[in-house]
Parts: sequence; C-alpha cells; structure tokens
Amino acid sequence: RTLTIINWAEQAINKKRAALGESLLDVDTLPLNDEKTFDLLKRCETTAVFQLESRGMKDLIRRLQPDNFEEITALVALFRPGPLQSGMVDDFIDRKHGRAQVEYPHPDSADVLSPTYGVILYQEQVMQLAQVLAGYSLGGADLLRRAMGKKKPEEMAKQRSIFTEGAKKNGINEDTATYIFDLIEKFAGYGFNKSHSAAYALLAYQTAYLKAHYPAEFMAAVLSSDMDNTDKVVGFIEECERMNIRVLPPHINRSVYPFAVDEEGHIQYGLGAIKGAGQAAMEHLVQERQKTGAYKNLFELTQRLDGHKVGKRVLEPLVQSGALDDFSVHRASLFLSIEKALK
Repeated sequence: RTLTIINWAEQAINKKRAALGESLLDVDTLPLNDEKTFDLLKRCETTAVFQLESRGMKDLIRRLQPDNFEEITALVALFRPGPLQSGMVDDFIDRKHGRAQVEYPHPDSADVLSPTYGVILYQEQVMQLAQVLAGYSLGGADLLRRAMGKKKPEEMAKQRSIFTEGAKKNGINEDTATYIFDLIEKFAGYGFNKSHSAAYALLAYQTAYLKAHYPAEFMAAVLSSDMDNTDKVVGFIEECERMNIRVLPPHINRSVYPFAVDEEGHIQYGLGAIKGAGQAAMEHLVQERQKTGAYKNLFELTQRLDGHKVGKRVLEPLVQSGALDDFSVHRASLFLSIEKALK
C-alpha cells in the first residue's frame, strides 16, 4: 500500500513538473539529510507517514527528536514491547540527549555500538561484536545470533565457552569476556534485524519527505489508497485541514475517480470515494466527459451514459453527495427526477 502511495504521489508530482519544464522527481535518489523532512518528524506530524503514525510512535519521536537517517532506523527497532519494557528505550534517549553517559562494554566495541549510543539494538550488532571481540567467522556469528534467539541452555553454554576462549585470544580477560557475553545475551532477546528496520525506515523517510515537500499530492495519494474506508477518509481530510490543504467536494465536471490535485493546489474529492458509486461506472462517466465535454444537466448526462453502467443505484449517491450541485437544481428535485431521466 505504501509503495503504491509513493508511486501515485510521484506520478502526480512529475506530471506537474514536466508541464513546468522542471526536472523529474525520483524518490529513490532523495538526499537522506533533508532538513524540512526532519523538522516535520520532530514536530510529530507523522499522520500517514509509514510506520510512524501511531500515538505511541509519535510519543517516542517527540522524546527522541531524530535528526539523521540512522535514528529513524533505530525508531522502528525501538518501538516494540521488549525494548519499551526493558528500559532500553529510555537508556537510548537519555544517552542521545546527553542525560546519561555513553558507555561501551569494551573499547573495541565502540565502532560497532557508537551509532546506537552504546546500546545493543540490532541482531547485526550481536554478530559484529562476536567477530570483533571473539574472532568469530561470519557463519559462526550467525549461529550465535540464532542460538540467542532460541535460548537453548546447552547451545548457549557451548557458545559461552567459544566466545570466552576467542575473547581471551584477543587479549580480553575472562571476567570481562563473561560480562560482555552476559550483556549480549540480555540484549539479544530484544535484538531486531537492522536490514529490516532500515528498509522500513527508508519508506518512512520517503513518505515523510513527500509530505513535507509535496503535501497536497501526497495526501491525495493517501486518500485514494483508502477510498473505500470512510472513517479513514474522514481522518485524512481532517489532517488536510490541519495542513491548510483545501479538500473540494465531489464535482461531476471536475472530479476524476481518485483524489487529485487541481491547478490551485486544492485536493478534488475522488468520485471513487462516494459510497455506492462503483469504479466501472465512475470511470465510464469520466471517460465520456473527457471525450465530449462537461455535463450540462441530469437529462443530458443520462442520455450520454450507458444505462447498464450508470443506473439509479449509481445516480442516487452522486446526487446525495452533492456531485451534481453544478446543475443548479435542488438536490431533492434531482433525486426525484432520476427515474424519469433514465427512462
């Protein structure tokens, strides 16, 4: 769904940019340090932003105040029951804001743990620590990660001795090696896959960027993706109002099937979001209008359209939604004229 929203927004933006002779936007080449995007995140204006729109996540963003891509990746990994309940999240936030000291279990682990302020957050860090501190191979480190995930006592005892022996060969004394292993074991239970987190963070960043720079096109795409869910449409329209984007009512001669942005930057309500209108009927109506011009009145409309596609069940919600208000006839009169017009 999110990929579709990004795609639709990109198409709408590029249609506009091409008409103005501007270079086209490619979301896959966006700079990952855009100030406007991070300002939007820090203000917690993340409604409709992938993975970052729940109330709990907004609270976490407010506390963390992410200012680089690495921290968006961390947000996705931190917002889970394990890290939230273990105090790991508070630790991470306090260290970022300088309220707590960043500590490393061993000086050699600084490179691996500095992006997360000394907190073991990702499964990949567990593997890297095993390589750096205890001389594990990549394959061996992956076995350690799996063993920690499954928490089998006999497997863990085996890994503990491999880790301790490897660390001793690297000049780390046994007590420190045991302490580090215990620490890794404690955090490995909460460890999240960083490659997964980074992929989610990229989509979160791309949607936040579009919302910050192209709010109308982005919100039109978001509304179109949830057209059949009235509650969500209502929520997104409220978000548009908060963003000072005007959503115009459905209009027989201006609306198309999805939500779309007009020349003034307003969002034109999509005919597809009218309950009971139906996709085939609305697309037929739009195609006929694009071919032979605007509809002048109800009788002319029924004459031009295929009665099998656009019947009473389609025309009634169109009248009730105000889509035919352009005909300057009272809605009740229009409603009562439908059968006559169809005949």
